[in-house]
Amino acid sequence: MFKINRALLLFDNSKTIVDIELSAFYISNMDIDNAATMLAELGNPHRLATFRLLVQAGPEGLPVKAIQDHLGIPKSTLSHHILHMVSARIVTQTREGRSLRCRIDYERVRGLMDFLMEDCCAGLDRHCDFEEELVG
Repeated sequence: MFKINRALLLFDNSKTIVDIELSAFYISNMDIDNAATMLAELGNPHRLATFRLLVQAGPEGLPVKAIQDHLGIPKSTLSHHILHMVSARIVTQTREGRSLRCRIDYERVRGLMDFLMEDCCAGLDRHCDFEEELVG
């Protein structure tokens, strides 16, 4: 799925492209297996609490120590849960000196949300047998 929310093309007098700025451009290869993996990893209360905290923190994310302080989870337990979210590509980590900063992979999570809502309110034309079972 390709999604472009905003594109700005600037042309000079010779009609050649001078600059291109793309905002919120992402490519998502979300499928049922990727979505199931991501949702399964978020199915744990500690992981879901970590995810929600990182969403609140915004794009700058939080150091692991700050997550630990906010949630009151032992360091080894938190590391285990973060590893699961990193392996599912829900969270990214970057090293800053001696600490690790965690951030939500917003493009991937947005891809999950788009996948989940892709057919929203599209109707059930393909499933008319199901509707007949309910009526009859």
